[in-house]
Amino acid sequence: MEVLYLQPIRALILLRALGLIVWRGHRLAGLLARVLLCGRESVTRRARALLHTFLGAYYAVQLRRYRVDHIHVHHGYFGSWIAMVAARLLGVDFSLTLHGSDLLLHGAYLDTKLRRCRFCVTVSEYNRANILKRFAAVDPDKILLARLGVEISTIMGLTQRADARSARHRLRLLTVGRLHAVKDHAFLVRACADLRDRGFDFECGIAGDGPERQKLDTLIREHRLQDRVRLIGHVSRRELDSLYERADVVVLNSRSEGIPLVLMEAMARGKIVVAPAITGVPELVIHGKTGFLYAAGMSKDFVARIAFLEERIRGEPRDSISYLDWVRHAARVQVLHNFNREKNLARFTRQFLRQVTSEQFAMREWSSLHEDIVLQQI
Repeated sequence: MEVLYLQPIRALILLRALGLIVWRGHRLAGLLARVLLCGRESVTRRARALLHTFLGAYYAVQLRRYRVDHIHVHHGYFGSWIAMVAARLLGVDFSLTLHGSDLLLHGAYLDTKLRRCRFCVTVSEYNRANILKRFAAVDPDKILLARLGVEISTIMGLTQRADARSARHRLRLLTVGRLHAVKDHAFLVRACADLRDRGFDFECGIAGDGPERQKLDTLIREHRLQDRVRLIGHVSRRELDSLYERADVVVLNSRSEGIPLVLMEAMARGKIVVAPAITGVPELVIHGKTGFLYAAGMSKDFVARIAFLEERIRGEPRDSISYLDWVRHAARVQVLHNFNREKNLARFTRQFLRQVTSEQFAMREWSSLHEDIVLQQI
């Protein structure tokens, strides 16, 4: 597999991109009209779209020698505009995958991208419904659902019941994710202060790094939670496995998500998860059955869920199956059957090939081919 980079910009390719725009610029007339004459985007946003149009031409020059038949791009950010422009200049189709924030928070020019794409893949029923509601002119048949998943075979030693029954310990909370405002770790820190004030014995680990680290560190100090809440920072896969193993409850506090892989990883290990009832999360976490949901942004509701779980975990019997054992088991089954990476990747591959190839080609027997090799050829 060969990787092409747009940066650093090379002078020769730059000149060829200018030539391609002059030669085939008429193919971009509709896109440029959308940027310059339509919509309510800011001047800055329009200027960025023009820059990305040029980068699309630059990308097209790089792709010409490969004689590509189709371009697929992940996420609906500026990369999808670049891919769309390149496809127009090369006279081929393009498609895109929409995950979470690229649709729900930062959906720039999605009307144009969805109209021009051959098809669009998204990761949840919630996202698909959102697209069809917001962009009523889009053909529903070209908005496809393709669920994400985790590699079940690599998650070794799925944890059994936490050791709370055999030895009393602090309730161990864990959250995993980039320290970014959309992940709203500040909500968790403030909720931990509430838990502490209510007399709960707990510890909370926040694994991940990012631009919010200093702000969160300050917030932890302001609430005098240094002995309860720890910013763990970036961790290796082995360290993360250990953190999952020790955790009693894995929590999520994001303001926007697709369907988080973190929750899938935790559930595959049989961990109790608590997450906000937003976007596609309830398609994974079925409240009271495969995990627990709370009203997004409602600290009181979140704290009530943790209090409920703390009481249940502390009171679990030693020698019999508890309610939480059923939840742990159901969480594993949910991931195994519906969010299994291998199964979902194979399903996505079949979907993709049906869309990008002729009907006759799509009817060929693909089951004998290794799925990863197929994807590498696309």
